[in-house]
Parts: sequence; structure tokens; C-alpha cells
Amino acid sequence: MSQRKASATGAAKPPRKKIRWKRMLPFYLMALPGFIYMIINNYLPMFGIVIAFKKLNFKKGIWGSPWCGFDNFKFLFASADAWIITRNTIFYNIAFFLVGNVTAIAVAILINEIRKKTAKKLYQSLILLPYLMSWVIVSYLAFTFLSAETGMFNKGILEPLGHAGINWYQEKKYWPFILVFVTVWKGIGYSMIIYLSSIVGISVDYFEAARIDGATKWQQIKCITLPLLKPTVITLFILSVGQIFRSDFGLFYQMPRNSGSLYSVTRTLDVYIYQALMKNNDYSMSSAASVYQSIVGFVLIIGANKLVKKYESGSALF
Repeated sequence: MSQRKASATGAAKPPRKKIRWKRMLPFYLMALPGFIYMIINNYLPMFGIVIAFKKLNFKKGIWGSPWCGFDNFKFLFASADAWIITRNTIFYNIAFFLVGNVTAIAVAILINEIRKKTAKKLYQSLILLPYLMSWVIVSYLAFTFLSAETGMFNKGILEPLGHAGINWYQEKKYWPFILVFVTVWKGIGYSMIIYLSSIVGISVDYFEAARIDGATKWQQIKCITLPLLKPTVITLFILSVGQIFRSDFGLFYQMPRNSGSLYSVTRTLDVYIYQALMKNNDYSMSSAASVYQSIVGFVLIIGANKLVKKYESGSALF
């Protein structure tokens, strides 16, 4: 009897596998273009890492060029730009995360309180609209406000009030605030949707029980909404730490219109890599900066995940 059962179960296994493959094949085919794109876009370019350790000579090619060890990295760190671009990249990303997430949570809570579905959809669409714009369009919109000759701030506000106009693209003291404001304005729609989806997923039973106990709206937000948003905030924190050594090239290159007077407050690692590659034709230096950026980003995301795992293991990514 046991042999018959074993043979019966053994005979039944192959058809199940065939049925499973037939059922899963369309999903694998749907994922195939994305997988091919990931290989071409993310993994094949990793071959270029060797350029960071070579004195590139186009006549000899990548493999024929002589090795130079860490000379490209030494030159990068020995330059005065190393500290400036590192400081700007890290501090701006910290400011973007703190200000952006606080604002996004506040907006998500406010939109969740809107009871009319039409009004809620309208506000969501309007807030999300800037996120869908390219930085080229945003930079031209900013130029209409900040232009020294025709800008709305100078011609429409400062000069009618009797104040002298400001040459915004030459005064670097204003740009940390401008960049933070524009980044939050543009990205708040995306972050708001993430937090709003988490708020919508909170059971209404918690809020009903709190209302019965006489809790005010602020107490409900402080004791129910914000604590239950902690896993989402932690996940976004880990992802942001992984990107803390990267910067949005469009923001830091298009918005200041590549003004040399603003380099000390607008030049980040990505802008430096672009300028080393396109203006100086220094492929080895730009590759060294990219490798430096990737390694630091990898170490930071591993460290952030370990820190979260130590204090809040359920919210760690891996």
C-alpha cells in the first residue's frame, strides 16, 4: 500500500509542476523586459569601475590603459572641492529628509480630514502636480521669480516697496533656503501619498474609541496617527540614508543655472562628476568620484539598517 501511495504521489508531482509553470509563465514574460533593463542599466555599467583605477588613454582603450592605483582618489580628496561637495551633498539631503517628511506628514493628515471626495481628489492632484514636472520646467518657473531684471520678486514686490532688487543668482546666502523650499514643494506630493496610504490603512476603531474617551483631534493625531506611522517613517529613513550621498542633478545644476558664484552652496558630488566628465574630460576622476559615492552610500544604508534592526527589528529592511 505504501509503495502504491508513493508511486501515486510521485506520479502526481510532474503534472503539478507543469501546471504551475504554465500559470507563472505570463508573469515571468511580463517581468522579462524589466529584468533585461536592470541588467543593462545597473549591472553592465559596473564594468566601468576599473576606469577609476586607471590613467585612461583612449588610444589604448580601457584595458590597455596603465593602472594608477588610488591616484585618482588621492587627487579627489586633496582638492579643495572634496570637502565642499561632500558637505553640501550630506547636509542638503538631511535637510530635505527632515523638512520634507514633517511637511508631508502634516499635509497627509490634513487631507485625510477632508470629507468630500471631490475636494480630496482635487487637492491630491494639485499637490502631486509639481512632482510630475521636470527640473528644467521648475528652473524656468523659478527664473520668472528670481530674475534680477524681470523677476516677480524684484519687480513686483521689492522695488514697489522701495527696496533695491536682489541679484539672486549671485547671492549665495539665499540658496540653501531656496533649494530646500523648491525640493519640498516639488516632492511633497509623492511623500504625501505614501503617508496618506498609511493613514488610510489605520483602523477607524482606534479613532472611534478615542473619541468616546473624549480625546481631541490633536490627541488622536499624537497618540494614534503618529505612532502608527513610525514603520513608514523608518522605511523611508533607511532608503534616504542610502541616498544621502547622492543628489538630484537637475535640482543642483538646473535651478542655480550653473552659476559659478553659487558653487560653494550648490555644488554637490553629482554636479562635480558631471563637470569633471563633460567640461574637463577627466573620465578617470569622474569615475573615482562615482565609486566613492557608491561605496559610501552602500556603507550608510547597511549601517542604518543595522541601527534600526537593533532598536526596532520589525521595521528593518533585511
